[in-house]
Amino acid sequence: MRNLALILAGGRGTRLDVLSEHRAKPSVPFAGKFRLIDFALSNCVNSGIYDIGVLTQYLPMSLNEHIGIGKPWDLDRRIGGITLLQPYTGKSKKGGWYQGTAHAVYQNINFIKQHNPDNVVILSGDHVYKMDYSHMIAKHEQSGADLTIAAQRVPYEEASRFGILEPDEEMQVVDFKEKPENPPSNLASMGIYVFKTEALLEVLEEDCTQESSDFGHHIIPPMIENDQVYSYEFEGYWKDVGTLESFWKTNLSLASSVPELNLYDEGWKLHTRSKEQPPVKFGAKGNAVGSIVSNGSIINGKVENSVIAPGVFIEEGAVVRDSIIFNNTIIKKDSIVCKSIIDKRVVVGSNCHIGFGNDLTPNHKKPQLLNNGLNVIAKGAEIPANTQVGRNCRIFSYVTEEDFESQIIPSGNTVAKQSAFVNTSNDEVAVTNE
Repeated sequence: MRNLALILAGGRGTRLDVLSEHRAKPSVPFAGKFRLIDFALSNCVNSGIYDIGVLTQYLPMSLNEHIGIGKPWDLDRRIGGITLLQPYTGKSKKGGWYQGTAHAVYQNINFIKQHNPDNVVILSGDHVYKMDYSHMIAKHEQSGADLTIAAQRVPYEEASRFGILEPDEEMQVVDFKEKPENPPSNLASMGIYVFKTEALLEVLEEDCTQESSDFGHHIIPPMIENDQVYSYEFEGYWKDVGTLESFWKTNLSLASSVPELNLYDEGWKLHTRSKEQPPVKFGAKGNAVGSIVSNGSIINGKVENSVIAPGVFIEEGAVVRDSIIFNNTIIKKDSIVCKSIIDKRVVVGSNCHIGFGNDLTPNHKKPQLLNNGLNVIAKGAEIPANTQVGRNCRIFSYVTEEDFESQIIPSGNTVAKQSAFVNTSNDEVAVTNE
């Protein structure tokens, strides 16, 4: 049986706000040393799937560099392996920017035909989970389904965020509603599909000739009417970290005594591309409690209930609590960081307090994203010494001292570059003022 996996990795991830300002959502760092796409890639190879296409679009540079030829996942193969599939134009009507999930797959229909698999496994590149796809594929084959949809029970109060399935007693899907206001059930689609190849090609040719085509809106409903569609209920750990709050909570949950997601399972390794780094170093007054601290970090201060990525430097007297710190960030002497996500290569000056006070005023520009006291600081920002940042604040990439109008940033505020453009050198786009 030949299986081809297509990983949808072109999403912008707007709800991750400034974290996806310079990278695609699947490229966002996670759990210290990993990136979100590592879960889908590792699941594929652990499930015995070695023919993989990754569909990229939005700011693909960091994702392309991370994946490369696929060596960390044993995908640098003469036969099979990994292919990065970006939008293209040509003489035919096919080509151009991807306009929806199904449209992205349709644009690469020739890639599917060239591989000629029995089944096509379609995955999201930005979910956190461990899953053996071979079990789902076996159920798909046994049922004779044209399409099998992985699903999981979610709390009813969250069900309206997902596509909702209604299966019968045999698990054949009889109805599907995409993000309904009043969900009829709590069985949510995980965005993981196994298609019989001929059924997928047929429905793509019929329904994706128009632009802007999604699986949830345009493919699944007509297939329920005309084909055999089954659900596969997955009971393992699975998280959609599409919001800043869920991203923060899921990261910190990994630092608990007995995390739901076991990153240390030798039987199901999570592979990634990473630089060779020296071991973690703790100074005479450095310590970490209930935290993940990655290689190359130097801890001279205190770390509590936090996730620290490689190459982070926390100076003496500094305290990091309930926070996520990305690669090569520096927290200088006597600074305090509470309930914050801080991106790569940020410098927090000495005697700063990030996350001070109890004022939970939602962010004025993005109240739907930041309203529970969480701060987010983007890549390359420089926070001047003695700065106090309240709660629910956003600080954009590459800000410097001249961009701060005051040493006190009240809760709910945003700090962005005052100039129209900055030199981003190694980054992918220029920063513009909001």
